[in-house]
Amino acid sequence: MNPLMSDREIISTFKYVSRMKQEFMLSELKDYLKEDTPLRQIYYTLKPLIFDMGIDIKADGDDFRIVCALPKKQMILSEGEIKKNELFFESTAVSRKLERLIEQYVEKKTGKTWDDPQILEKIRKAIRMQKASYWNESSSRNISYEKGYSVLGYLAYQFPVYFIQFQYLLYGMAKDGLLNTRMKILDVGSGPGTVPLAVIDMYNRLDTHRAEIHSIELFDENIEAYNFLVPQYAAIKSNVSVEETIRTNVSELNIEKLPGNIDLMVFSNVLNEMKNMSLEEKAELVKSMAEKLSQDGNIIIIEPADKTNSTELRRLTIMLKKMGVRIYSPCTFLWSGECTLENCWSFEQKEDIKPTRLMEKLAECDEPYRYINTDIKYSYAILRKDKLAKHYTDLPAKSKFARLSQIEKHNKKRINVVCSVMSGDLGDDKYRLFRVCDGTSKKAVYAVIPSHNLSEDNEALTKAPYGSIIKVFNVLVKYNEANDSYNLLVGKGTVIES
Repeated sequence: MNPLMSDREIISTFKYVSRMKQEFMLSELKDYLKEDTPLRQIYYTLKPLIFDMGIDIKADGDDFRIVCALPKKQMILSEGEIKKNELFFESTAVSRKLERLIEQYVEKKTGKTWDDPQILEKIRKAIRMQKASYWNESSSRNISYEKGYSVLGYLAYQFPVYFIQFQYLLYGMAKDGLLNTRMKILDVGSGPGTVPLAVIDMYNRLDTHRAEIHSIELFDENIEAYNFLVPQYAAIKSNVSVEETIRTNVSELNIEKLPGNIDLMVFSNVLNEMKNMSLEEKAELVKSMAEKLSQDGNIIIIEPADKTNSTELRRLTIMLKKMGVRIYSPCTFLWSGECTLENCWSFEQKEDIKPTRLMEKLAECDEPYRYINTDIKYSYAILRKDKLAKHYTDLPAKSKFARLSQIEKHNKKRINVVCSVMSGDLGDDKYRLFRVCDGTSKKAVYAVIPSHNLSEDNEALTKAPYGSIIKVFNVLVKYNEANDSYNLLVGKGTVIES
């Protein structure tokens, strides 16, 4: 028997039966096949295709139950789903169930209780080593999570922040209408499963939406932690299915072997650690992987908010834009032309998270500040193959707004500007300071409001969400020689509209 002919017959028969029945057992297909075919062969032939067909499959004893679901469409959050998520983001924390699961993994790996003093000291040492490696700015910087205690240190220190920050981004995408009711997600460089666990956590606050998670990871220690944590956490609610991790080096990835029709591709804190690749090679990798996206699929790249990684992310996204992979957010290109700013330091900031029990236990020492990591700051970009953008404004060709590419011509003059707010408040009690951009800047530009000039006419700047567009009227341009940048000095006569 030709196995290709057999596979074609299985797929054809499955499509025929699924059109007739909304729910059935997979073994029923054997009644329609010409030859006796093992149930496992039928299962493995159909498994890669079923999710895209809008069909759910669940183990049922020695058999599998097939349920025909509704076709994929844009996710629209219900009032109840919004309420549950908004409540979560009012006081963000790792759920107690997940905290306990991580503690159990520590116990599994060490053979001792998670709060054993010797175990805690070894985790502290791993955290100190990771932090020292991270802050080494040289090209030899090498952060590795290959060893057992390195993974435990990551789960204790970095994981809670990365876990929460991805949920901010995922929820924002849901509100923007970028997610579908059935999502196929690929997490590139998954580590111990931070992104999949974040997806599962948010989907626990959704009703009927479904997600199928694929992941890529190289190191055995990470995969071991992933296999312990992710399937167990997903089992709490059955709306997220987890596929076996693809074990490979991302830089040596065989893209042809990746699943197709990916709705969301995630690079979370991974590209900056690929020191063996140039920026151009990383851009080529992302562009080639974008071919696996569905028509309305998204790529999200997340990096730390420090200047080095944040500015490199912006260079990467501009490079991808030139290659035809479009930027949805946070950057908005209000005028024609290309962004030429070499050092764009832009990041989002959220409220601090609540420390986990493990983090608090690690902080019970002489230097507690070394082991508490609760601040949410990150740089990100959402990319697509189409021209959809988060923010858009229609500017006439003869608009009376100055372009920031020409700002040097307006030094010490008052102008009108339309731009995006690309930071939270970077200032202090005396001066409110915000990074702004219109997609044409050659030098960094900041909007500055002295506290005594803050008024109802200009306070819109202080409330503008990250990446949103504002219009600024009657603002004074001043060159900052010390930082080689420009300030838009907001006065009492300045009007700002969001």
